[in-house]
Amino acid sequence: MNNALETSLRLVRAQTSLVRRFDGRLSALHGVSLADLTLLLQLGRAEGGRMRRVDLAQALGLTASGVTRGLIPLERIGLVVREPDPRDARVAYAALTPTGRERLAEMLVTAEMVAEDVFESQRWADGGFDLLAGLLAELEGGRAGAVRG
Repeated sequence: MNNALETSLRLVRAQTSLVRRFDGRLSALHGVSLADLTLLLQLGRAEGGRMRRVDLAQALGLTASGVTRGLIPLERIGLVVREPDPRDARVAYAALTPTGRERLAEMLVTAEMVAEDVFESQRWADGGFDLLAGLLAELEGGRAGAVRG
């Protein structure tokens, strides 16, 4: 197996491990997953706490139907509501409710604690964190070969 493939597979395993850690804590304390938190966080950062569903899908790298599936349970528990566009009946917005804003703030405290646990070792404090963050930003931007250490 070549180095690029081995590194890619390790990255996938690391991502799976991170998701499990976040999901475990978020589910136990708040009844949500990391995917739910990501969706709520995107809405929380949007102007007015709302986004068109199609824009939300694009921001999260999901399909429109994937966003719809993700929003349904959040709507059921009162964290998000569907808002029609008064000027265009074909357009629907997803908006945080006041309860959604409060719960999101609580979820972020939990998520920050999990992240601090993940990156607690001295290796991360000595520049490893910044290096990893830079490399991941390059990968996310599709320019994985642009960073050389």
